[in-house]
Amino acid sequence: MFDNIQVKIEGGFDVDYPKLVRIRQKFATDKLHNIPQTIHEQFLKEEVRAKITPDMRVAVGVGSRGIANLRTITTAVVAELKALGAIPFIVPAMGSHGGATVEGQIDVLAQYGITEENVGCPIHATMETVQVGEMPDGFPLFFDKNACESNATVIISRVKPHTDFRGPIESGLQKMLVIGLGKHKGATTIHSQGFDRFAEIIPQAGAILIEKTNIAIGVAVLENAHDETAQIVALPAEKICAEEPALQQKAKDSMPKFLLDSIDVLIVDEIGKNVSGPGMDPNITGRTLSGLPGFHAPPIQKIFVRDLTRETHGNGSGIGLADVTTKKVIEQIDFVQVYINTITCTLLNAAKVPLVLNNDREALGVATKTCNRIAYEQAKIVWIKNTLQLEYMYISTPYLDALKERDDIEILGDIHEIKFDQESNLLSPYPR
Repeated sequence: MFDNIQVKIEGGFDVDYPKLVRIRQKFATDKLHNIPQTIHEQFLKEEVRAKITPDMRVAVGVGSRGIANLRTITTAVVAELKALGAIPFIVPAMGSHGGATVEGQIDVLAQYGITEENVGCPIHATMETVQVGEMPDGFPLFFDKNACESNATVIISRVKPHTDFRGPIESGLQKMLVIGLGKHKGATTIHSQGFDRFAEIIPQAGAILIEKTNIAIGVAVLENAHDETAQIVALPAEKICAEEPALQQKAKDSMPKFLLDSIDVLIVDEIGKNVSGPGMDPNITGRTLSGLPGFHAPPIQKIFVRDLTRETHGNGSGIGLADVTTKKVIEQIDFVQVYINTITCTLLNAAKVPLVLNNDREALGVATKTCNRIAYEQAKIVWIKNTLQLEYMYISTPYLDALKERDDIEILGDIHEIKFDQESNLLSPYPR
């Protein structure tokens, strides 16, 4: 597709870049140190225990996002259900992810260590659904067939800001009910209504599904700005709608962010579905696929993406949010997966491709030379591993004078140059 890229720009691709220095952004560090014990304490709550009785077949919905400690959390939930006499099994709750196939969704779970051997119960995966209700305007609501045929359903979901809309309920328990357990059919139906309605639709549909299905418990997971497990709360079904908004607000308050006033060039070492639905989180970059307001970030002139995560297995959805990339990245992308996700969510720009260059030297050169109102040697460059990991990063030296008096940013290590290898690719400071 891009075998013969021959681009010429005035002055060539070489740039006198400023040097880089490693910094640490300081965020709140609250985190759980004993996850199984925390989950045990949550399941000791009478309102939670009362939902499970001996010999119940309990479906445990587990999603496809890169949740910290997901295997540990899932294993602990399964153990608590067994201790209450239940017979648990895992169901994938990930809408159309995994290529919208049974095998693909089982594989996604396995990538996070969710296997029968690891968590202590079988996995029953299907793309079949049952229509269990409908919205006031008539469009149907679907639910995983295996979960529907169980005696009770427990869902495990991270509560966090969504990447494409704003509201009191975004990503979390109710979204997993509506879209995750709706499978491909349910996800397609909901997304057809448009992201501009999600803030209204998700809580409405969530309440209907809680009323019409066997949802028993929601296990909400919150993470801190370091992508670490900060809080786990088990809620009986009847409390999910009332208590999830407060958890959502707490998650928003805990989000990491750039503590810088502006960025000329942002180098992102990797993007992927395990990092964020659009590959890199719009809550961090300010760039959304939906174009809806409410996403705040420092102004960024150009974004250069260098690679995909291994865990995304070729799903490069959202690569078009970058301005430049390389042939190496594009050649890794499984466009079948990308197109399935893109068509399901109705945001076709998720599959768009940015400017593609032969190598990192060319890509970084184009990104820098197309910034406005800068002297190249004074460019404000930020280099991150991905949008989940923002505590430690590299910034260019033109930032330093403004940071000397800051107590929320610590300057670390020596100053060093931007260097390329013999193939004109950057020598990355981030291990793979």
